[in-house]
Amino acid sequence: MTGNGPSRPQALVLTGAADTTLLARALPGWTVHRADSLDQTAELPDPDAVRILVVRSGVPVGPAELDRLPGLTDIIRAGSGLDGLDLTVLAARRIRVHRNPAPAGAAVAEWALTAALSLGRRIPLGQAALTTGLHLKAGCLTPPLSRARVAIWGAGTVGKACARALAPHVGEILYAARPSIDPGLPQMPADRLPAWADLHINALPHTTDTHHTFGRIFLDRARERHPLLIVAGRLDTVDLPACIEALDNGRLDGLAIDPIDHHHMTLLPRPGIPRNLLVTPHIGAQRTDVRAALDQWVADLARTLSEAQDDGRRAA
Repeated sequence: MTGNGPSRPQALVLTGAADTTLLARALPGWTVHRADSLDQTAELPDPDAVRILVVRSGVPVGPAELDRLPGLTDIIRAGSGLDGLDLTVLAARRIRVHRNPAPAGAAVAEWALTAALSLGRRIPLGQAALTTGLHLKAGCLTPPLSRARVAIWGAGTVGKACARALAPHVGEILYAARPSIDPGLPQMPADRLPAWADLHINALPHTTDTHHTFGRIFLDRARERHPLLIVAGRLDTVDLPACIEALDNGRLDGLAIDPIDHHHMTLLPRPGIPRNLLVTPHIGAQRTDVRAALDQWVADLARTLSEAQDDGRRAA
């Protein structure tokens, strides 16, 4: 943790959420702290002076965390996900939330295309088998991806970017119909997609309505197609044990999951059984151009917020 003292307004950045050096340059007259978690707020010289909090994905921010930062006015999320943020409590306390999903869309879509090509050719299965001493060439015979029907769940920045990335490589793409999506997009009722699609791209946020969307009901409806499932959205939209079981019994032909954070690692199956399974440590947006764009956006936004606060104090 870094800092110069309690007398100035402060910004707190969780490790990995933003470039603290760039942010400090954007906030002359402020102190910028870095911490690994919000549990460390007690170590700050003056937690009451923290006005801006910059968080990464999956960080819980609710009443307990906010009580430690009573002067907080703004939360900056350098990305798209709002999971972990108690929006009702934040609104009640008049704490503004800022996010920017745009820069990451193309990078996450690039990961999804990589996953589709990898699962479609059963590359994870072949590689995992070789590491256990098995040669499964015959088990890696696959239909061409160019004939695949693709269902995209979620029509936000990431979902649309995935459609653009996959379109040249697959047969047909439809979105899962939802009241909130553009009616001009090609779509099908969500309960019909499992029986139609060969490949599902999950680009859903985690909400009460989307919790375990990809669970036993989905798997039962999809059983005749033995589809591939690619998870670029939030992990809580997936019933992971049910999907691993479906992968092992052949109801899923392949599974790729990106949003694996540290606390999810115990949920993963132990190695030893060769599976057409690709798991990555939440790297969808981990591209240098995306990181640079988001770091600059955080710095520019924080500067604007600090100037507004300075103007407000002078007016008062």
